[in-house]
Amino acid sequence: MSAAGSLLAAVPAAGALLLTVAMRPREVGTVAPLPLAVVRAALLTGVYAVLVVELLGALHALTRPAFAAAWLLFLAAAATAAGLRQRRTTRTAPTLTAAPRPVPVGAVVSGGSADPPAAVERGATGPDPTPTRAVRAPSGLLAVALDAWRTAGRGERLLVGAIGGLVLLELLVALLAEPNNFDSQTYHLPKVEHWVAQGDLDFWPTAIHRQVTIPPGAEYLLLHLRLLTGGDHLYNLVQWAAGVLCLLVVARITAQLGGSRRAQLLTAFVLATTPMVVLQATSTQTDLVCAAWVTCAATLVLDGLRRRTGWDTVLGLGAATGLTAVTKTSGLIAVGPLLLLWGLAQLRLTLAASTAPPGPTATSAASPSPAAASGDRRSRPVGGLARTVGASVLILLVAAVVVGPFLARVTAEFGHPLGPPRLRESIPMERHDPLSILVNALRIGHTAFDTPLAPLRRAGAEAIIDGAGAIGVDPQDRAITFGREIFPEPAWYPDEDRVAFPLTGALVLIGAVVALARPRRIDPEQAGPLRAYAVVVLAAVLLHTSMIKWQPWGNRLILYAVVLAVPLAGLWLDALFRRRRANPGRQGARRSVATLTAVTVLATSALAGVLALSYGFPRRLVGDGSVFTTSDWDTRFLRRPQWADEFRWAATAVRDSGARRIGLVQQNDNWEYPWWLLLRQPDGGSPDLVALQSVLPERPPADPASVDAIVCTGSRPACTKLVPAGWRLEFRGYVGYALPPGR
Repeated sequence: MSAAGSLLAAVPAAGALLLTVAMRPREVGTVAPLPLAVVRAALLTGVYAVLVVELLGALHALTRPAFAAAWLLFLAAAATAAGLRQRRTTRTAPTLTAAPRPVPVGAVVSGGSADPPAAVERGATGPDPTPTRAVRAPSGLLAVALDAWRTAGRGERLLVGAIGGLVLLELLVALLAEPNNFDSQTYHLPKVEHWVAQGDLDFWPTAIHRQVTIPPGAEYLLLHLRLLTGGDHLYNLVQWAAGVLCLLVVARITAQLGGSRRAQLLTAFVLATTPMVVLQATSTQTDLVCAAWVTCAATLVLDGLRRRTGWDTVLGLGAATGLTAVTKTSGLIAVGPLLLLWGLAQLRLTLAASTAPPGPTATSAASPSPAAASGDRRSRPVGGLARTVGASVLILLVAAVVVGPFLARVTAEFGHPLGPPRLRESIPMERHDPLSILVNALRIGHTAFDTPLAPLRRAGAEAIIDGAGAIGVDPQDRAITFGREIFPEPAWYPDEDRVAFPLTGALVLIGAVVALARPRRIDPEQAGPLRAYAVVVLAAVLLHTSMIKWQPWGNRLILYAVVLAVPLAGLWLDALFRRRRANPGRQGARRSVATLTAVTVLATSALAGVLALSYGFPRRLVGDGSVFTTSDWDTRFLRRPQWADEFRWAATAVRDSGARRIGLVQQNDNWEYPWWLLLRQPDGGSPDLVALQSVLPERPPADPASVDAIVCTGSRPACTKLVPAGWRLEFRGYVGYALPPGR
């Protein structure tokens, strides 16, 4: 990566940071204002990135100069907005001052949320019923963070250190490791290369339908890095940044549900040590990106439970919905219930406002904010049934602007917005009777809670298989099972595509049950929001198990729901520790046992996170395949080491032949990306690769006679059928090539 590429790659990050400054909430009573500003900046940056790709793609201008100009414009606009915000804050400082307030309990994770004294006394964060304009010196956030660190206990400091250490080590791995995810070699990264080669987003003939049918939101972000830097060296940072965003947002959700600083740190710790999160944070998969957008929607929805939503938040909900849809449609399984909760809350607040008596006694959480009362149009509350309906329509319209162009291309190509029948029937459940859904849910749960204890795995699987037979459901039925996979499949090993999360899952399950059945045990003042949030989490899990077939790598598909549910675990753990101190005697002794068990689980969770980072597959810090001792090329092939030399062998022969137009022969799950790397032009330009097979009815493949060489992966018989007569075909294991006479 060149120095110019490094500087250009820093422009989007700098713009997002400036947007964070510009989008700080104006009211002191806002829960966790800094994470909220980060959420707003992330959503705006994400939407901008998607729309830039769509616009420049429509103009056939997916080029480095065009993208550089777009991001420089973004940086200038963000800097202007940040400067205007800073000047406005400075100008209002002499006249709008706030009364002295205690140091907030959520300072470390929430970025200096200022809470009312009552909330501080009970160890929770919550909105101030009488917010005033925020006045904070430039060094205020740092001063609050330092003061919070000084007042933190040893346990809280350990949590911060563990979270920070894991995040920094993940960053190191993300920077050192080459992209080597299996799916990325097949369709995530080839998709990006096709766009670069074409200069637009038009579909192309391909034997791998996922290159054009799977939502491309995460790949849009990779495309920016590809064009700005000229390579894939920073690709892993997209998922790493998504993981950091998830940590910030789940901590804020915990604060919104009444969680103290310790509860927020516990939430972030549980998520940060989840092996699936640790491994995906250094990957070019897309599940953490999807989870980040889902949690952004969740935190905005929670802001609307006790006050009528401003138009800026409505736009944010639309952006989060659209970004989720364009990244991974399964994330909408959670966004849907979240939006339903938001709509019901807004209607309840509208009804409460219409029936409340006039005068000072009518003030409530549903009252307009001071900014709205003073005529600030940007934060004017959505009030009344008509406004709530209008806001709902606006959310859908904003989402449609983000995901609509991709859906339009898919519909035009396949006649259906969800793609061809092959895609619609392979992943979604094809049976929806209660017994089939029950069996599917049990199998998903078995895989999610898998452990290294083989007898336990076998006993659980046998119970599910026998139980399914007893109720007349085939546990291997293709209508509820992906492809030709067979249940059960071990999932305990720290592999980014399938690693289980039994510890996180157990904590989340306990937290959800308590929040549903006895939310007052967690926080008497937040019983309603806690139960509502737990219902949303439960609905998302139930919908997932009734809509998505079991598959061995299903744990990563449900990651968005795990991230969404983690705040319930943090809140329950904090309540457990708090109640132990408040209950001496025999009851306190029983609680001490429970507390000791919880501490043991947390320690084991930390160990699991460290082991996943150290020995996880296919990127690790130590052992065989370490990012420190393995070459760049071999790192790319850690999934299939035997293929590394085979690809090089075939590519060298094709390059030496002088071939310019090269045909591709491959099957649906074969690796295509290595060809884009090995056959790149001497000047760094994209090779002229064309498919000799196509699963797109309206996109016929190239004629084998029109190419100068053919490269093949997978099946030799499939390659032989397409090689013209008289050509020389060579095959070595997985990879082959064919050249015409005289080459």
